[in-house]
This record gives sequence, C-alpha cells and structure tokens, in this order.
Amino acid sequence: MPHLLTSAASRGLKDIGWLQSNFSLSFGPYANPARSGFGLLRVFNDDFVQPGNGFGLHAHANMEIISVMLAGRMNHKDSLGYSEEVTTDWVQIMSAGSGLRHEEHNIGDDEVNFLQIWIEPKLQNVTPRYQRRHFPAEKRRNLLTTIVSNEEGTAHCWINQNAKLALGYFDAGQQLTYALNPLNKGVFIFLMEGELTVNGQAVAQRESIGLWETAEVQIACSAESKFILIEAPINH
Repeated sequence: MPHLLTSAASRGLKDIGWLQSNFSLSFGPYANPARSGFGLLRVFNDDFVQPGNGFGLHAHANMEIISVMLAGRMNHKDSLGYSEEVTTDWVQIMSAGSGLRHEEHNIGDDEVNFLQIWIEPKLQNVTPRYQRRHFPAEKRRNLLTTIVSNEEGTAHCWINQNAKLALGYFDAGQQLTYALNPLNKGVFIFLMEGELTVNGQAVAQRESIGLWETAEVQIACSAESKFILIEAPINH
C-alpha cells in the first residue's frame, strides 16, 4: 500500500528563538510540493514556545484548528469571548468558520510543546465555535483514545469534517489493528515518543507516516510509545 514517511530531520523548521516550529507538512516558510498536505489534513506543526512568549491576536476563517497540549501551560483568548487555559493533556478545537480572531501565549514557567493541526472543514462559513476537553494520560494507558470526531458527544471534541483524531499511549510489546472509516481510506500517524512499526514500516520518534488505499492499519509498539493518529478524507 502507498505510504509517505517523514523523518524528524527532514521536517521543515522555523526557529526564531522564542518559537521553534517543526513542519511535517508545508506551512509558512516551509514549502515542499511533496508535502503540501495529506488529503484535507493541511497543517501538522510540532511547536515549542518559550515562557512569556506566544502568538498575538490574529485571524482565521474556514478552517478546523486543533491544538494538542503535550507539555506546559498556554492561555487562549478569542473574539468569541473565551479566555481560558489549556495545559498538558488538554485538547482544544476552534472551528474558525465565518471568521474569528484569537491569541495564545505560554503563561507557565516551562517550555510549551503542542501540536497544531489544521483540517479543511466540511461546511463553509459556519458560526465560529470553540471547545476543549481533558484526556489525562493515566486514564489512556494501553488505549487508543478518540479526542476529536465528527460525531458530537461529551467524551471528545467535535469537528466540522468527516475526520477522527486519537491519542495512543501503549507499553512496549502492545499491538493493535485500526480499521478506517470507508469514506476516508487514509491515515496519518505522528510518533511523539517511543518506537512503532506501522504495517511493517519502522517509525522513530518525531517521525510521521501517512498511508492510503488501505482499510486497516497494523501498529506494533517496540517500546513504550505515545502517538497521534489522524483519519481524514484523502484523495490519491
């Protein structure tokens, strides 16, 4: 089956001191035609923000923007009136819809690390919305935990797209089979920590692999591993 493996070293990089962004897909200063997106998954950034710094007020429209907090504390303020904090193991989604403005800053004493993920929406110009959920690591061990889904519910965040995001946290030796939604046929996996084998392909720390034209994916953990799995509509 076709796949695209992106090593940690081959990612795009923006390092301006207070911010280090690692780009698995083309974004901002990193333009790579071979990595212009993975179906409707348009952006996947592995960001590190130093204390006292952050992103000033800026605008978004017609994009589903997901932040997965891996470490640290950030605030979130937006034109919808929200002013809240997100910390380690929190997930927030912002459906920018017809347009909103927001800002985010590291308000803790330690470096923030978060995944910034953009997915194109199913419907355009909807009313903007914001949502967040907490997924404590101690409750996710040896589980693949859905954090974002197109199905509304209280256990995860809801997205305006036929997409699904899940966090994996598994001990060494654990194996699992992931069955894709037949409408998608593509899955993107990024490994934060550990070692994986995905359908026979070795994946190392901070690497990503995208697979398509498959109904299921076999994942084996060679070491204790933490990863994110993203299923979204894809055409190849």
